[in-house]
Amino acid sequence: MKKTISIVVPCYNEEENVIPMADALRKIFRESLPAYHYEIIFIDNDSKDRTRERLRQLCEADRGIKAIFNAKNFGQFNSPYYAMLQSTGDATILMAADFQDPVEMIPRFVSAWEAGSKIAIGVKTHSNESKLMYRLRGLYYRFIRRMSSVDQISQFTGFGLYDKAFINVMRNLDDPTPFLRGIVAELGYRRTEIPYTQPRRRAGVTHNNFYTLYDAAMLSFTSYTKVGLRTAVFFGAVCSALSMLIGLLYLIMKLIWWDRFPAGMAPMLIGMLFLGSVQIFFIGLLGEYILSINQRVMKRPLVVEEERLNFGDAPKYRGVKEVEE
Repeated sequence: MKKTISIVVPCYNEEENVIPMADALRKIFRESLPAYHYEIIFIDNDSKDRTRERLRQLCEADRGIKAIFNAKNFGQFNSPYYAMLQSTGDATILMAADFQDPVEMIPRFVSAWEAGSKIAIGVKTHSNESKLMYRLRGLYYRFIRRMSSVDQISQFTGFGLYDKAFINVMRNLDDPTPFLRGIVAELGYRRTEIPYTQPRRRAGVTHNNFYTLYDAAMLSFTSYTKVGLRTAVFFGAVCSALSMLIGLLYLIMKLIWWDRFPAGMAPMLIGMLFLGSVQIFFIGLLGEYILSINQRVMKRPLVVEEERLNFGDAPKYRGVKEVEE
């Protein structure tokens, strides 16, 4: 009996890419993986262009292609994670719709999986996109790896193959703000890391900006590091000790040289401004942790579906529970 490989492709304003992506995936299965069935799941995150129209065309022409239309844009992490929970294959591959995750990597992932790896992921060694952004991401990954208690994976975007056993682990997490890259590093099985060069985007413009990159950075930082809060505690303790010491020395000097040691305002103002800025910084950092906790406590759904195509009677998965219609 043929095994089924599920391919999950998140979309947002990808009208120029979804049909070429579907064609490329079917060609890979036809030429390189004829022993497998495919299930291609496109999940559209409330696109404003003709992406959904193109996806309807694909689903009408091929029952092996499925689509989920989100009611709103639920962000770059929730949408692909949710689609992975809906997959039914023996293994699931997550990849971008813009061809920056090369489809030629799929046979290599499958070979690693057949050799026994539950997880086979792509790790970027070079990028044909912005060299500056690639280097900044490299610095960020090194920083997170040093700060985190979990060994984070450098230059990993989620592109890779995940065995059905790991998909079940994901279903059982019931996390309303999942960060797949951290989950793979923390809870994943032994993995195979396959290097690749990231090509340029095939068409359209990237949807990443400062806010989305900052959101990703803070989600990983608050989810997998304690250093922010610990730094606030230690820095506060050191500043308090120094302040007490300086205050004591100042008092002693004033008592000894009462007439020759003027009590100026400059040291007081400088100290107040410094400590005030430090407090504001750490209050903001504390707010990021509270925001992360708040999102998890509210237990909102990963996404709200508006429509799904070609799924038949397959259940909707939302963590450990199946969502009833």
